[in-house]
Amino acid sequence: MSAVIDLAKEKQTFKMPDSEFQIEFPEPFFFIIKVPGRKFSDRELYEIDAANEDLRIETNSDGDFEIMPPPFPETSRKNIAIDAQLWIWAKNDKSGVCFESSAKFTLPNGAKRMPDAAWILKERYFKFSEKERAERFTRIAPDFVIELRSKSDRLPNLKKKMREYIENGVRLGWLIDPYQKKVHVYRCNGEIEIFENPVKVSGEDVLQGFELDLTEIW
Repeated sequence: MSAVIDLAKEKQTFKMPDSEFQIEFPEPFFFIIKVPGRKFSDRELYEIDAANEDLRIETNSDGDFEIMPPPFPETSRKNIAIDAQLWIWAKNDKSGVCFESSAKFTLPNGAKRMPDAAWILKERYFKFSEKERAERFTRIAPDFVIELRSKSDRLPNLKKKMREYIENGVRLGWLIDPYQKKVHVYRCNGEIEIFENPVKVSGEDVLQGFELDLTEIW
């Protein structure tokens, strides 16, 4: 289910700084909340995250809030299986650093996204100061991202997000759909390739030598 809620018209919303609203979200759900004519600072967005810690909140390039539920246990299990493989490879490869799903990045278009897994070259990530790296919404597009479809995710929304990643500098992206047993591979040249029920998928020339074993995901 998805819906668009305009805070200028709706009485039922979600918690905002210095105010408190209420929305009862059905499950599964995906909501877009619009705040016409209102731009939030990073501090305000942090406060919104803190006030709605039971939700996953991203913002698109227009500043609209995209509201998702926290992952279901089965999705969380698959997430950690993916993260563990990426982390082990990154530790041995030493060329970059990886991130799990709680990291939120500010893309060049202003959207704030939380990929289920991400990887960034060390030379790009550590050019930021320690203070900048500690910020909630580090302004960088990862080199590589993974989105794992969950029960509450609509495939068109995820595909749109994957295109946005590529348009904003991500060099390689995987949309993993365990329900259809497909991996949609998005490349920086705009090419999209879909693999049907693969056992493994390659990191190609972005994550050289990395292969994700999908047997625990299907």
